[in-house]
Amino acid sequence: MPSQEARTGIAGLDDILRGGFPRGRIYLVEGDPGVGKTTLALRFLMEGRREGERVIYITLSETKEELSAVAASHGWTLDGIDVHELAAPAAFSGDDENTLFHPSEVELAETTKSVVDLCTRIRPQRVVFDSLSEIRLLAQSPLRYRREVLALKQYFAGRGCTVLLLDDRTSSTGDCHLQSIAHGVVSLEQLAPLYGAQRRRLRIVKLRGVPFRGGYHDFVIEHGGLRVFPRLVASEHVRPFERGAASSGIPSLDLMLGGGLDRGTSTLFLGPAGAGKSTLSTQWMAAAAARGERSALYAFDESTQTFISRSRSVGIDVEPVIQSGRVAVRHIDPAEIPPGQFVDDVRRSVDEEGIRLVVIDSINGYMNAMPDESFLLLQMHELLTFLGQRGVVTILVMAQHGLIGDAIISPTDVSYLADTVLLLRHFETNGGLRKAISVLKKRTGQHERTIRELKLSTAGITTGEPLTRLRGILTGVPLFQTEAAFPNGVDPGE
Repeated sequence: MPSQEARTGIAGLDDILRGGFPRGRIYLVEGDPGVGKTTLALRFLMEGRREGERVIYITLSETKEELSAVAASHGWTLDGIDVHELAAPAAFSGDDENTLFHPSEVELAETTKSVVDLCTRIRPQRVVFDSLSEIRLLAQSPLRYRREVLALKQYFAGRGCTVLLLDDRTSSTGDCHLQSIAHGVVSLEQLAPLYGAQRRRLRIVKLRGVPFRGGYHDFVIEHGGLRVFPRLVASEHVRPFERGAASSGIPSLDLMLGGGLDRGTSTLFLGPAGAGKSTLSTQWMAAAAARGERSALYAFDESTQTFISRSRSVGIDVEPVIQSGRVAVRHIDPAEIPPGQFVDDVRRSVDEEGIRLVVIDSINGYMNAMPDESFLLLQMHELLTFLGQRGVVTILVMAQHGLIGDAIISPTDVSYLADTVLLLRHFETNGGLRKAISVLKKRTGQHERTIRELKLSTAGITTGEPLTRLRGILTGVPLFQTEAAFPNGVDPGE
């Protein structure tokens, strides 16, 4: 017995619809030309064909050859799908305007009757009607157009047929009348950013009687059809996990953090370029791999080869753990993928691959490469909440502008997103440039409030004793305090 929902065959869309379209209803799929309506409709019919249903594609705007070409571009075949063209191409004349339909040649009533006769004869379970723009042109008036669509709705009512009406929104005004007639409305949009590939997204405008997932959902058209990335709602993914701390493998660094990075928390590595942020995150991935855990690095700024070379320079050989699969390096080109696809990839890596440590390097690359995207910080907050509920240790790397002194500023404030903030600084002393590390905050427990020197060498990563004899380290140009400055040899700041 078939389910109560007609699945679309697009996993992400079915998830948004809570299983698919309720059967026996009419649905409107609207969007500008080229946004993917035909691809969605063909996949919907193919899913019906797979389930043994009788399906038909009624086209008034495209030929069967054109539909076959669309199907072939995705590796599909139209075998088992009845394709019916209700329009003959207009004869070409050098002097006359070439139109698909003309009221004198094809009457609206005859077109509607052809649709009814066809469906009565075939008795399909799924129908795609492409497109309503031609009916709108034939109707010539909003009243007659609405009556004809209502007539189609009344005909299909009670026949157990699920119908998709495609509309390319070529009318000058929004067709709210048509939306009110349909049982559900799926709106597809295509955006053109100032740089990079076009972005596509969809929204369920309405779906009667179904608690669908609202909001905008990114999607892409690739070989094989539409790939939809449902908007992440962290509250839907709550699972218990074992508490504990993830060690860095460096005892003195773990001591600064009160034992390490707590599972289910996010940590921000903050500092200027070259301070050691990416190297520290690599150390945590190497320690996780040594424990047999899997990590994923989402690199926005450097290539895999650069990551391997940089790690070797501090005595960390990550190539074997990459080859073994314990560390996955994924180079992200944000000019080519929408934010929703990035979030979905992170979610899948946790759910399907068992990733226990996620490193995003860097937030700067993520934000700067997507300047036209709104609410990226809110989306990042939802992602961090999801990762926290799965017990994943998350490391966010963020570079501050400037190198030394008061000129160091952050491009944006994301510290409130993180549970722990690890601050790194360059400072000058005795004619040399050194690095300092300190824990600014940790929501989940106690931590050291000292500033230590961070040393990176071919022998590895080490942290020195607290820098109690220096003042103003975070300014970049500290002052050395003589013993006379400390009564009884005791530093009052200790």
